[in-house]
Formats: sequence, C-alpha cells, structure tokens
Amino acid sequence: MNPDVPDEIDRKLRRAAKLEWWSIFWLLTIIAVMYFAMGSSQAMKSAWIEDSLSLFPPVLFLLARKFEAKPATDKYPFGFHRVGSLAFLLAAGVLTAMGGFLLYEAARALVMQDHPTIGNVTIFGWDVWLGWLMVAALVYSVIPPVILGHMKKPLAQATSDKILYTDADMNAADWKTGLAGIAGIIGISFGFWWADAVAAGLISFDILRDGLRNLRIAVAELLDGAPRELASADIHPIVERLSTGLQQRFPGHDVQVRETGRFLRANVISPKGGELQDNEASRLVSDDHAWRLVAVGRQMRELPEREGEERG
Repeated sequence: MNPDVPDEIDRKLRRAAKLEWWSIFWLLTIIAVMYFAMGSSQAMKSAWIEDSLSLFPPVLFLLARKFEAKPATDKYPFGFHRVGSLAFLLAAGVLTAMGGFLLYEAARALVMQDHPTIGNVTIFGWDVWLGWLMVAALVYSVIPPVILGHMKKPLAQATSDKILYTDADMNAADWKTGLAGIAGIIGISFGFWWADAVAAGLISFDILRDGLRNLRIAVAELLDGAPRELASADIHPIVERLSTGLQQRFPGHDVQVRETGRFLRANVISPKGGELQDNEASRLVSDDHAWRLVAVGRQMRELPEREGEERG
C-alpha cells in the first residue's frame, strides 16, 4: 500500500493492477494468434507490432506502482514518485519510434508498389483462404482490449495515472486498428494491392500520433512544467483553480505547481509579511484532487514599495 494515497485511491489502483495483469494475459494470446495468421500482409504486420507494443504500458504501470511506494532515501530525498513519469516517457518514446518506423514501411510499400499475396491453407482437409483467418484474428485482437480499455479509463481518471490512461485509450481505440486491418485484407481480395499498405499507414499514423502526444506531455512533466491533462498537453485546470483561489483569498500571493508522477507539489510565493497556513493551499483544491497535493513549500518575496512610500 502506498502511504501517500488515500484508501479509496489505493483500492482503485489495486483494481487497475488486476486489469493490467489480465491485459498482459490476453495480449500474449492475441500476439500469438496474430503471428500465425500474419502472412505477408503489411497491415497485419503493423497490427501485430501494435499489439506487441501494447504490452509496454501495463508492464510499466505495474513496475511504476511497485517503485513509487518506496520510502525516500538519502540519495532520493523526495521519494520515487517520478518513477511513473519516467515510465510514461519510456512508453511514449517506444510508441513514437515504432510509429515512425511503421509509417516509413507503409510508405515504402506504396512507392515500391509491393503486391502482397494471400494464399490458401489446408485445415482438416479443406482449402481455406488465409485472408479469412486474418480477419478472424483481427476481430479477436480487438475484443478483449476494447472491453478492458473501457474498464481502465475511469480508474485512470480517478487515480490521475498517465500510463494507465494511455493504455486505456489505446485499448479502447483498438477497434480502429482492427477495422483498418480488415479493410486492407478485403481490399487485397478485390485486387486493390495498395489497400494493404494504406491500412498499415493508417495504423502506424495512429501509433505515431499517440506517441508524439504522450512524449510532449512526458517531457513537460520531467522539465517541471505545469501539470497537464491526462488526454492532452493542455495545462490542468487545478493550476488555474489554485492560483485564482490564492489571489482572491490572499492578495499578493502566487503559486508554482509541478507534477511528480500522479502527485502535485506546490510552491507558494508570499509577499513580505504575508502569512499562509500549511493547509490553506490544500483547501483550495477540489476534493477529487486534494490527495494529489503532497507538498506545499513557501517562499517570501519583496514587493515593490508604493509610490507614496517612496516619496515619504
């Protein structure tokens, strides 16, 4: 159990961990099925690689959850909250790299006019077109992730976990990969050789877009940028809420907020002589996010003298 999170959040994290273990199990079966049905299809290859990459977020989530609860040490006096940030950066980097590579491969197949062929296989004495097995594999590859993704997303939002949210978002959108792959296979059957490469390009573009978006958020977090939304690089509303609340209740005060994993650290800047109790800043945060604010530092600053005082 992580001592920095309330019991309700810890229960949701434990449930999320169970879902991630189930994700790993189903993904391993999907990867095996897709591998044996892949053939020479570029779209199937891209879908198979995407399914393989989908193992990274659940594995990184489980590792980050294990390490972020470790107590602070002399070498790491602020604890290990940023393990989640580091894991998020690694996942985003892998997605970006593979998305770019697969997009290049799809573009190369179009330029070189590679004509994929899908032959027949013999099953129990019957000749079966391999394309039907590919379609069945693609349908199977999207059902478990889509269901698990929709179960993970509310848990990710409640626990402010970017790795879990990225995983849930990828899972919930897996039907797009399946649909694109099926379109490519059917296109080949009608003689449209380019349909396979186009479908592979659509899948790889989706991977690359997710990777670049997550990479942008991860870099901002590691550079002590303002907290970002789970689903975008926009600044989290908690920053505006905290800043506005301080200005209204304590004129002259300012606040700097940074994110460390799922947690927030605030540095309150007070004018000379200004006083602010340790728990005042926490009261300005909504109940849903109050647990995230684990540390509030205070800093004094000199305010410029008023014009009347300067003349006096």
